[in-house]
Amino acid sequence: MQQSGAAGGRGCALFPVLGVLFFQGVYIVLSLEIHADAHVRGYVGEKIKLKCTFKSTSAVTDRLTIDWTYRPPSSSRAESIFHYQSFQYPTIAGTFRDRISWVGNVYKGDASISISNPTIKDNGTFSCAVKNPPDVHHNIPMTELTVTERGFGTMLSSVALLSILVFVPSAVVVALLLVRMGRKAAGLKKRSRSGYKKSSIEVSDDTDQEEEDACMARLCVRCAECLDSDYEETY
Repeated sequence: MQQSGAAGGRGCALFPVLGVLFFQGVYIVLSLEIHADAHVRGYVGEKIKLKCTFKSTSAVTDRLTIDWTYRPPSSSRAESIFHYQSFQYPTIAGTFRDRISWVGNVYKGDASISISNPTIKDNGTFSCAVKNPPDVHHNIPMTELTVTERGFGTMLSSVALLSILVFVPSAVVVALLLVRMGRKAAGLKKRSRSGYKKSSIEVSDDTDQEEEDACMARLCVRCAECLDSDYEETY
């Protein structure tokens, strides 16, 4: 412990496992621990959640505050994008204006936010800071956000999965329909050769069978229409 403290000099060193902060030669036990994902990946236009959780030794009160900041990759200056104290105060200026939403719950130790309509310009470092007086000493975790365009391969895999879910059941129905129709045709051919005449009951059964075949045919058509409509919506 002393060796780590000496390495920190007069600066600030964090021991996340032990929950100890070395600050200006003094060891401070952290009464508030904050956790966030180190790396988050998202896609352009798809909502992204930045997760942040905390544990405090004190009960949550209206004095609790949460602050999210953002720092672009090419800058050392951080800007405030969200503040919470009893109410939510997302930024009303800058590139994140009207795009930051509160999705957390302070009574469950959740300080998460989400970003709507993300773009590649949103790439950078986000930090989540929580204070719950008298618990004010804590670590400040950093989250690196990477936003990219969805590749053609990802879109193709989604379409392929959709096609499998819709087309395979349709193919099974068509196969069963063809087998049944084949058996029926073979039976009729055999009967015609032997000069067999149907009874009134068999005629009724054939009518029912034709209705079932027609129903299955309509089902196949409907499945094909669903596949076409889902495919068009995907693109």
